[in-house]
Order: sequence, then structure tokens, then C-alpha cells
Amino acid sequence: MGPIALFDKSFLQSLTVDEAVWFDHFFMPVVCPIFFVETLADLTKQPRAGSTRTPQDEVRILADKSPVMSASPCVHHMHLAISNLLGHPAPQLGQVPLAGGRPVRNKDGKPGVVFENSPEAESFSRWQRSEFFEVERDTASSWRAMLASLNLPEVAQGMRQLGITPKTCKSIKEAYGIAAGLVHSRAEPEVQVGLLFSFLNVPAHLRGRILHTWSSAGFPPLASHAPFAAHVLTVELFFQIALAANLISTERASNRADIAYLFYLPFCHLFVSGDKLHQRCAPTFLTTKQDFLWGPDLKAALTAINQQLSSTTEAERQQGLHKLAPRPPGDASNLVVAMWEKHHRMPSDQPPSPALTPEAERKLVEHLKSFAKAPDAPEVASIPVDELESVAIERLVPPKRGSWWVIPKAVADKEQERE
Repeated sequence: MGPIALFDKSFLQSLTVDEAVWFDHFFMPVVCPIFFVETLADLTKQPRAGSTRTPQDEVRILADKSPVMSASPCVHHMHLAISNLLGHPAPQLGQVPLAGGRPVRNKDGKPGVVFENSPEAESFSRWQRSEFFEVERDTASSWRAMLASLNLPEVAQGMRQLGITPKTCKSIKEAYGIAAGLVHSRAEPEVQVGLLFSFLNVPAHLRGRILHTWSSAGFPPLASHAPFAAHVLTVELFFQIALAANLISTERASNRADIAYLFYLPFCHLFVSGDKLHQRCAPTFLTTKQDFLWGPDLKAALTAINQQLSSTTEAERQQGLHKLAPRPPGDASNLVVAMWEKHHRMPSDQPPSPALTPEAERKLVEHLKSFAKAPDAPEVASIPVDELESVAIERLVPPKRGSWWVIPKAVADKEQERE
């Protein structure tokens, strides 16, 4: 499993199904809520002039490319930020926050957590079959209506009244500096928390607890008190400052949705996008341990890998992706290989782990199944993750996608016989 990669809709749309298979295989893609809702919103788009594709066709095509093997649907940033303000630590780089974990104990009494198929995975699977629920159509309509109702010129005018103009803020870097300066200072904590309450729609019954938690700590800078909440506030303020300074257009309501991807940057090694707004803004928020990848560049690298591996025999392909290509082929002139060498925990020159014997593989599968089928054990929720015996993540993985066998054909055939 490779580097954790946040991606946007524009990048996935640019890929073929075969290229999307390799992106899913060589990276750990993060399915953030914005991508999910943006995809869903396509149901209400008008078909392009002269196109024979319906909105349902467009969503199905995107669902066919959506990561399923190692994808991790991320918890919504608002829930994470509120939890952080209440004193709970936020995940750091390399830790994708997942929702829906079920604490269990297996038959031997060992503690673990089972993450069952996510709602997003279930939805993408249905969308591939062109099955859409009415509630999803309603959500799509609401999302597009919300974007249409955003009054970005009004937001920009409000910030200009506070002194933010093209003369006082002349670059994306300066806009970020103004926003970041606030959350790293001890100035006006009441103003900062008030903005967060507004941006995050914090429920009234939690506001007193949040203020008490911060005041009890002596009102340290928000960046040290609640780092993820501070990041969210920085993104929000940056966007409004950039609007007022004419650094971001007020004419495209979709810019608001595009900027929302930046909320999920702290967890990822890479952010890949083909959106010019992301290309301009995202690098400013990244640390030296992170990279922004221009979507067309990564697509070209995936295309090269797909072409190289297309020369393999059908017998080799039928062994599945992990046997066929446990790591990206080639050298660091290929962007996928370069990112693996930079961000992957295993050096590229380290020999692959020896294959499990059939008996060892059978025992491992039985061990994991014992957790997946284990009864709930609420007390396990208080056990630190690093003390758990197992963390199992269930996935809906098709045996074959595009030209490639995701899992060994022999395994897929056996599963089909059991059915």
C-alpha cells in the first residue's frame, strides 16, 4: 500500500478505468466527503449539447473509476473539528480518520475494531449498476441549489470592509499568511471561536463546553490548542481574504466546493488535482513532507505503467495485482515511482515479503474472519488503537476491473462456486 493520496473529481474523471485501477493499487486514496457529494450532484446536471450521455451515465462512469481496494472514506471535517475543539486529538499526517468502527472481541477474547463497508462504497457499487435512490437525487438538488445561492461577491465585500483589498493583500501567499497569523496568535480568542461556531454550524449545546475547554487551558493559540480546527479556520479565512483581494474569482460559486478539498490536506502525503484553483492554492497549505501533484502529470505516469504491464501474459494477470505488481515498475523518472520512494514506508530496493504458504494464508483469513463476525464489545472502544489485536476493514472489491484481475482469478472462481 503506497502513499496516502487525496484526489479531486477532475483527476478521477481524466483517467481511464485501467489507469484508475493502478491509482487505486499503488496509492491509498482518500475519498473525502466533497468528492462524494460533487459526484452525486452530477445527477442534476443538464446533459451537454449533442451528448447522448445522461447524468446517470456520467455518475456511473465516475463510479466505475472510484477507488475500492484501499480507499478510505474520510470523516467530515466539521465533525473532526468539533471533536478537536472539545479536547480530542485530531489524526495527523498518515492517519486517515475513518467512521463507523465497530469494537469487538473475537472467540479468543482478543480486542479489535471492524470497519464494515462504508456507505460511500455501497453507493458507488449501486451507481455502477445505475441504481439511484430518490433521497440521493434530493441531496444532489440541494447541493447544487446551495452552490447557486452562495453570494461570493457579498462575502468579498464584507472582508473589504475589514480592510482586505487588492492593495493590502497582493498574493495567495499573503492571504494565507494573514489567515494563519490569526490562529497562531493569542489575540481575540472569542472572535476566533465565534467564527468557528459559524463556519462549522456547531450545535448550541456544545458551545459552552468548547469555550470551557479552551478557557481552562488559558486560551493558548488555537493552532496549538486544536490544530485541526485551526486548519479549518485558516482555510475558511484564506478563502474569504482571497475573494476580497480579487485573488479568487467571485463569479464561480463552485470555487467554494473546490476550496473545501483543502480541509482534508493534513492527513495526506499527496494531493492530486487537475483544477487550476487547487494548483494555485493548495501548495501554500502543504508541509515539506507533502506534495501537490498536477493531475495530468500523474495520469501520464499511470498511463506509462499501464502500457508497460500490458505486455504481461494473461496467465500473469490472472494472479492478481498484488502478485503482478507489488510495487510500481520502473525508476524515479516515473512520477508514481518517485512518490513511492519519497513517501512510502518501505524502500524501493527492499525485497518483497515472502509469499505465505497456503496453510498460513488460510489461518490468517480465518483469524480476520473471526473478528469480522465477532459480537459487539463496547468496552473495547476505550482501548488505544496500538493495543488492539486487529483492525479489519471490509471492502467491496470486484474480481476484475477493466483489463486487470484485482484478485487472483482462481480465488474469484472459488468464491463464485460457493455462491
